[in-house]
Amino acid sequence: MPRKERIATLDVGTSKICALVGEIEEDGTLDVLGVGLSPSVGIRKGVVIDIERNAQAIRMALKRAEQMAGMGIDEVWVGVAGAHIASQNAHGMVAVTGEKKEIKESDIRRVIEASQIISIPPSREILHVLPREFVVDGNSGIKDPEGMSGVRLEVHSHIVTASATSLENLIKGVERSGLYARGIILDLLAVSDAVLAPDEKDLGVVLVDMGGGTTDVAIFKDGGLAYTRILPVGGSHVTNDIAVGLRTAVKNAERMKVVHGHARNIDDDSDEMISVLTTSGKDERQVPKALLLQIIEPRMVEIFQMIKKAIEESGYAGLTPAGIVFTGGGSLLNGAMEVAGDILEIPVRLGYPEEVKGLNELGEGASGEAGLGYVLAPPVFSTAIGLMYYGMGSKPEKRTPITNSFWGYLKKIGDKLKDTF
Repeated sequence: MPRKERIATLDVGTSKICALVGEIEEDGTLDVLGVGLSPSVGIRKGVVIDIERNAQAIRMALKRAEQMAGMGIDEVWVGVAGAHIASQNAHGMVAVTGEKKEIKESDIRRVIEASQIISIPPSREILHVLPREFVVDGNSGIKDPEGMSGVRLEVHSHIVTASATSLENLIKGVERSGLYARGIILDLLAVSDAVLAPDEKDLGVVLVDMGGGTTDVAIFKDGGLAYTRILPVGGSHVTNDIAVGLRTAVKNAERMKVVHGHARNIDDDSDEMISVLTTSGKDERQVPKALLLQIIEPRMVEIFQMIKKAIEESGYAGLTPAGIVFTGGGSLLNGAMEVAGDILEIPVRLGYPEEVKGLNELGEGASGEAGLGYVLAPPVFSTAIGLMYYGMGSKPEKRTPITNSFWGYLKKIGDKLKDTF
């Protein structure tokens, strides 16, 4: 019986660090063997600000995942996000070589390389080059042109760039924790593989990952990534608003948000009281629950309005009939989807990783051990699970932050294309 393939992933977020160890079943489904969670330190809005503290937090999550899975981890797929991420659409064109004018793998490589000739500052690095469609002699909408006949080959690509120093510091934190980074993947790409259906990507869909420090917006159209935007606000801002408004510690504010919070101020006339610990944690006082909701609602409304503005500025407003799919910890706040639907005025739903064994049971145990104080629902694991799906489809021979997730094409030409990048 062939040995099952195992894969490990690392989601380094602003509020939490999650390490997952999984096994790929023969039918292609994932079986999660180990989950390791730790509160995130040394990172702010997706950017590492203290490498050593970040490495310590990674080691903590890693140790828990290893113990649960009963195996060691030495390499991981790592997700990256943060306000330093940017993207743009690009175009490349080449003449088809060869006597028969049949498009070969080498022609596809050359046209993708041509689309990478863009002007970016020396401080930035290309993270992904994602072909959206190929055009052969003016005929557009082609996903895989290999074997077709033509004279002129074009490609429309979506290019994602990142701060070179932010990438390097992220890699250093991973390596100081004793791990080898097999690849650095944009969180939004990973999440899309975990929570979106292919039909949604084809039809047109908005993906929103509500993290701790940022809210990441991606628009998929005709099967490919067409637009990305990183908004510098997330669930941690709601927590900080509560901490300041109710004069309590951040960890207490987070617990109050999860247990008593709601995205809409629904208790204006309620006289319900809730306990609030002082910043020292030694004393507590009673405050109206309505006061907590009055603090939460404006920030949630602001986030959804920022999402709406990003969609309008993308040029794809009205072109995403599949609606908006929300994921990430921030999307789990009570009432969040109802408020989002009212403000965005298109269908919304929560996105969950599917066909993943063992996730709920292991996740509940791991969240308690990590001292996070609440049970983590599947959307919180979307990035880590998506990284597993990504790793199943790409096998780089060396660590590099430059990768390509154009799945059908990647399976056909393999690692040679990644070396080109």
